[in-house]
Amino acid sequence: MTLQHHILRTDVSGMPLEWITYQDAVRLYTLDQVVYTCGRGLYRIHGGYNARSGQRSVIEVNSIVATVGAMQATLKGNPAYVPPLNNATLFRRDDHLCLYCGESRRERELSRDHVKPISRGGADVWTNVVTACKRCNNLKGNRTPEQAGMQLLAVPFTPTHAEYVYLQGRRILADQMAFLRAHFPRRSPLRERLQPLVDETALELAPIGYSA
Repeated sequence: MTLQHHILRTDVSGMPLEWITYQDAVRLYTLDQVVYTCGRGLYRIHGGYNARSGQRSVIEVNSIVATVGAMQATLKGNPAYVPPLNNATLFRRDDHLCLYCGESRRERELSRDHVKPISRGGADVWTNVVTACKRCNNLKGNRTPEQAGMQLLAVPFTPTHAEYVYLQGRRILADQMAFLRAHFPRRSPLRERLQPLVDETALELAPIGYSA
């Protein structure tokens, strides 16, 4: 059975920092950098045998691990912090929907549209970009939505770092999703979107128990 689930790493205050592999998590455990754990027991990793006792080392890896790194979390928790902009997380922010025609598309059919075109003084920033299917992007061209007669279906926003961590995640478990959602701003558009997912995946809370 493959070890596909990533572990959510936080700082000691519980601020989400990043996704790490189980190998990275084991390294943190062995270096005594894991302060405490949350969530379900995800993996049981078997190591070498002790020469004196003959016992084999075992590390239990949880789905959420709190580690040292308060300075990094403080910087990313700053309201002025802006996560890097890239298409993959932009498309996930907009739920892979074209924000002009409203249709769900595969990633290769999507593009980054600048609401106010760069040629007209617009910037390549979160609050000026939306997901658009290539057809709508070509139709809009070098115009604003108002000039093109195309209604924008949602207001673009800059994700916080906790939201950005969620947008980067793959195969997110129910406890990880609920943990991240608790760190979203109250008015975050992602909060409402995640609630049904949290409720649905909460049925999966039985321990996975992968071993390696």
